[in-house]
Amino acid sequence: MLEKAEYSTVLSSGGAEAIARIEQDPPYDLVLSDLTIAGRDGNGLIGRMRQTLPETPLVLLTPGRDEGAALMAVRQGAYDYLVKPFEKDQLVATVRRAVDYRRLLQQNAMYRQDLEQLVSARTGMLHQAISDLERSYDITLEALGDALDLKDAETEGHSKRVTAFTIALARGAGIPPQQIPVVARGAFLHDIGKMAIPDAILLKPSKLQADEQKVMREHCARGYQMLRKIPFLQEAAEIVYAHQEHYDGSGYPRGLKGEQIPLGARIFAVADTLDAITSDRPYRKGTTFAAARLEIKRCSGTQFDPKVVAVYLSLPDQLWEDLRAEITTQAKKLAPPLQLEPKGPKLRNPFS
Repeated sequence: MLEKAEYSTVLSSGGAEAIARIEQDPPYDLVLSDLTIAGRDGNGLIGRMRQTLPETPLVLLTPGRDEGAALMAVRQGAYDYLVKPFEKDQLVATVRRAVDYRRLLQQNAMYRQDLEQLVSARTGMLHQAISDLERSYDITLEALGDALDLKDAETEGHSKRVTAFTIALARGAGIPPQQIPVVARGAFLHDIGKMAIPDAILLKPSKLQADEQKVMREHCARGYQMLRKIPFLQEAAEIVYAHQEHYDGSGYPRGLKGEQIPLGARIFAVADTLDAITSDRPYRKGTTFAAARLEIKRCSGTQFDPKVVAVYLSLPDQLWEDLRAEITTQAKKLAPPLQLEPKGPKLRNPFS
C-alpha cells in the first residue's frame, strides 16, 4: 500500500531488528509497527525511540480489542495508531500526517537554531555597543578629571593616583569584578563638585576662614547633584557624596557612621589619605609610605573602617610605590615638556 503511494519502505522481521535499524541506519521519517511487537517497556520499540529518536513518529497497528492499549502507548510516546482492519486511504492519510508532523518538527528545530544564532549575534553586537558606549563615557570622565587637575594644580595627578589605589584596595577587599568600575568612577570623580566652588576659595593659598570652609565642604553635595542624574553614575555618585564621611560619624556632609557609609567611600577614604600623605604640597613635602601606614593604622576605627584598614595593612608598600611610579611615568609620556603633539602610549583607562 505504501509503495503504491510512492513511499520507500524498509522491512524488519521483529522488534530487535527494527531497533537495530533505527539506531544504525540514517534517520527514518516514520516507523510503522504492530503494537504487540513494539512493546511498551523502556527496552521496547516505544521506549528506545523515545530515548534516541524522539522526533521520529511511531504509528501503531492494533486490533480493535487492544485500542485501550494503543491509547496508552500514545501517551507513552507513540504518534498515532490504526485499528485493524483498516482501509488504504486511512493508512496513507495517517502516514502523510505523521510525516508532515516530523517535517514540521525539523523546520521548527532549524528555525529555533537560526533564531538562537541570530539572538546570540545580536546579543554580542549589543554587548559590544554597550561596551563602546561605556568606554566613551569613561573617556569623557577622564577629561573631566583632567580638567579638575588643571584647575587645582596643587593636586595634579591626584585623581588618577587615588583611583589606582582605590582599585587595588577594592580588589584586596574582594569586591566583585563587576563593581570595580563603579568604585573606580566614584574615586576618580570624588572632587568633581569642586568645579562649582569659586576659584577665590578653591585656589586660596592661605588657610580658609570658617565661612569659606563651609562653602568648600559643599563640594561633596554639589558633586553628587552633578552625577546622580546620569544613570550609569548613580552608584558612583553615592561614593562622591560620602567620600568625606568618617567611620566614627565625625565627617561631613551628613555625619554618616560605620556601614551607613557606602563601602566604596570607606575604601576610597583610605586610598585618599594614602595619596595625600605621600604627595608633595606647596606648604609641605610628601612623606613616606611607611609613615602613611602608621598614620592610617592610628586612625583605624575613627576616620577609617577597621576592615578596610586591615586590607590595606595586608598589602605591601611596594605596591603603592609601583602604582605611583607607573602613573607618573605614563603622565610624562602623555605630556612631555614643550611638545605640541604628545607621543607614546595612551594612559590606561582607570575604569577598565
